[in-house]
Amino acid sequence: MGFSIALIVFSALMMLLVLMHKGKGGGLSDMFGGGMQSSVGGSSVAERNLDRITVVVGLLWFACIVVLGLLMKSNTP
Repeated sequence: MGFSIALIVFSALMMLLVLMHKGKGGGLSDMFGGGMQSSVGGSSVAERNLDRITVVVGLLWFACIVVLGLLMKSNTP
């Protein structure tokens, strides 16, 4: 039960974190006006931290899916 709640929480966090990223251009973000801004400099500290947090949450999300899969496999008769 605890891993399924964690999976729901990590899924919601992943959606929020991915939506917080700014578009890099050339994709669907251009369609909605995200590609009109040009970045002159490199990534800011906030963007790099957002990338790191997104990767960590993504790995935790994946780990929850693997653990839930193993638990379901071991519970089947």
